[in-house]
Amino acid sequence: MEGARAAVAEDRDAIVDLAERAIDELEPTRGGAVWRRRHARPVPVAPSVDDDLAAALAGRDRAVLVGTIEDVVVGYAVVRVEGLGDGSTLGVVDDLYVDPEARGVGVGEAVMDLVLDWCRQRGCFGVDALALPGNRATKNFFERFGLTARAILVHRSLSEHR
Repeated sequence: MEGARAAVAEDRDAIVDLAERAIDELEPTRGGAVWRRRHARPVPVAPSVDDDLAAALAGRDRAVLVGTIEDVVVGYAVVRVEGLGDGSTLGVVDDLYVDPEARGVGVGEAVMDLVLDWCRQRGCFGVDALALPGNRATKNFFERFGLTARAILVHRSLSEHR
């Protein structure tokens, strides 16, 4: 049975593995090269996962959540609260990834439900997440939860190393 819960320290290695696979999956896609430089975790990913887990376990405006099937971690999300200039707070999904073999059975949905609940509990007025251009499955997933495009970010490469 699929489910989702807050991550615990023992989930660290599974989250590191999933974070590495997320980068490998997204980097070669359209927009992935710039995403890798600007938004993805630095490689090696373990130190940043450790930082996120420590912040989440200490209750510092960040959550690390895991999606499971039969208690095996097959997905994860990292969400944080971002304070804005007008004093309001926005929930920001930094990571959301489910193993391709575990997609389509409700794991991502269970994780996203927890993301939204966590943000509501912290008084966030909304939630932002990033979907790369052409990644229709991710866009459709977020739209099922009411997340729609509010801006279009455009880019032009000025080097041959895209």
